[in-house]
Amino acid sequence: MALLENATKTSDGVMVNGFLLSPVVEQCSGCDRVREFEGEQFCSSYPAPVKKWTSGRCNFATHIKAEATTAAKVNPLKASKRAAKGGR
Repeated sequence: MALLENATKTSDGVMVNGFLLSPVVEQCSGCDRVREFEGEQFCSSYPAPVKKWTSGRCNFATHIKAEATTAAKVNPLKASKRAAKGGR
């Protein structure tokens, strides 16, 4: 736990190298980036985890799989020309 070696507990969270780390939120449970310090859990990648979840999903979350993107749209005119040519 090299991240929180020189940490100091404050009433607002944990101060590490001039950065104030806020405790993680419920959505962070299960993430590999969560570190524990004096009984509380903090994110090792972002100082204010609650802000990362406001837009829906934290981009640092290791416990949530990215959704598969849908298949690319196919232009029907180009597809018919390819088919007529004997292409893919």
